[in-house]
Amino acid sequence: MATLVHRAASLLSALLLGLLMLLPTPPAQALTLAQARTMASDEDSEARIAALHAALLAAAQAPDPRLQAFIQALAAEQLKTSGTRLLILHADGSAEDALSGAPLNPVPQDLAEVMINNRLRGELDQALAALQLFSAKPAERLAAAQALQQNASEQQLPLLDRALARESDEDVLAELSLARAAALAGSSDPSLRLQAARELGRSNRPATQLLINQRLAEETDPNVKSALAASLRKLESSLAWGERLGELFTGLSLGSILLLVALGLAITYGLMGVINMAHGELMMMGAYATYLVQLAFRHWLPAAAFDYYLLAALPAAFLAAAAVGALMERLVLRWLYGRPLETLLATWGISLVLMQAVRSLFGAQNVSVENPAWMSGGLQLLPSLSLPWNRLLIMGFALAVLAGMSLLLRRTRLGLFVRGVTQNRAMASCMGVNTARTDTYAFALGSGIAGLAGCALSQIGNVGPDLGQSYIVDAFMVVVLGGVGQLAGTVYAALGLGLGNKLLEGMVGAVLAKIAVLVFIIVFIQKRPQGIFAMKGRVVEA
Repeated sequence: MATLVHRAASLLSALLLGLLMLLPTPPAQALTLAQARTMASDEDSEARIAALHAALLAAAQAPDPRLQAFIQALAAEQLKTSGTRLLILHADGSAEDALSGAPLNPVPQDLAEVMINNRLRGELDQALAALQLFSAKPAERLAAAQALQQNASEQQLPLLDRALARESDEDVLAELSLARAAALAGSSDPSLRLQAARELGRSNRPATQLLINQRLAEETDPNVKSALAASLRKLESSLAWGERLGELFTGLSLGSILLLVALGLAITYGLMGVINMAHGELMMMGAYATYLVQLAFRHWLPAAAFDYYLLAALPAAFLAAAAVGALMERLVLRWLYGRPLETLLATWGISLVLMQAVRSLFGAQNVSVENPAWMSGGLQLLPSLSLPWNRLLIMGFALAVLAGMSLLLRRTRLGLFVRGVTQNRAMASCMGVNTARTDTYAFALGSGIAGLAGCALSQIGNVGPDLGQSYIVDAFMVVVLGGVGQLAGTVYAALGLGLGNKLLEGMVGAVLAKIAVLVFIIVFIQKRPQGIFAMKGRVVEA
């Protein structure tokens, strides 16, 4: 019996020992009470920053989750003192011990604020970025390494060395190396500063350019200064390619917007010969239709459906603008065909009526149209070149509208009728084509495409009653330059004007670039009145 009891006791002891071994080991504490009290004291900033760096140095050897919580609370001004005790007061009124994390209940009433100045606040932000170097997520480690490059100091070198030793992601490694070079650039040892100056020359990020310029202004050693200047020249040469490609993309983006805006006008003015001064207001109708669809999704559908509101906004914008265009044609314009001056004045009056109607309904201020989540952000091609998704998608959308319009005019019965009426109205009527109905359909189509342009513009700019006024002149220039009634000419003219305008802006400024483009179009039309491409139509015959 005694043997059985002894064996059972031994077995129980072994089991308890095993359970104790399985219990998690409490993390080592890098933040000491003395350091915490110094950081929370009203002493000079140097002592508080020295305590912060000492805690970070200890965290480089033994990670301490409480250190991050303590620094976050200090930066957010949630750290309080109660006698000799330090505690973190949360927004919901609860409190915990700043070092152990143990909840405090009841919360002490004699709480005192811990003041921080701007210098200490900057050091706290850098410390939080340094602690993120050991995050499990590569994106957070990458962001932390990039943040540290701006104000890295020698005190952060142990932390950076430890992060470099355990890092496996190549992108993060490259950024960590640059952060270490930035830290060495502020060293008191000229040989280390020289090494850092050469290392910084491998960077291709715009932020490094600012860092090198700062070091150049402070550097006194001629060898280091020369190395910094060489690194700066190398970096500027690398960034120049990103800037050139960025200007090219901006020009193509402007060209795609002009193409989208001018496509509707290419029908109403190019094919039908109607000088529609209300074309910009038809775009505005499409933008406001998008705004109303967005409101409907936000108020009546689940939040998850909001990202798809553009799918419903596109047909709504097309139909709203097409309906207004059809009413314009049936009620006003059909009585004015062949009288361009009266048509111009009538459509100008309609544009004023539409703008005032929108002001009365929605107010004179711009309304907010948000991008869906999938249109936010951008495509990072180079460190100095990020292409916004909304502009990339609008470029694709402009090409899709162009292809759809081309197919409709060339492959459908309506397109055949439009082309027939455009080329010879009398003959088309003799062949049984209802020319009046075809005019209405064509004008509604051009107006609907203007509505689509307004829907697209709502994703990259403000939506207000004056939205169309910013594009109407450019749209007419595109159609006239490309050749009246020619889709191919519209494409060439839109892209050419977009690229030319943006390239000139980089050399002479926005105003002179606009004037130069206008002078070029005037001279070009004087030499070639039919535009890039010519088309025989009823307007030309008249």
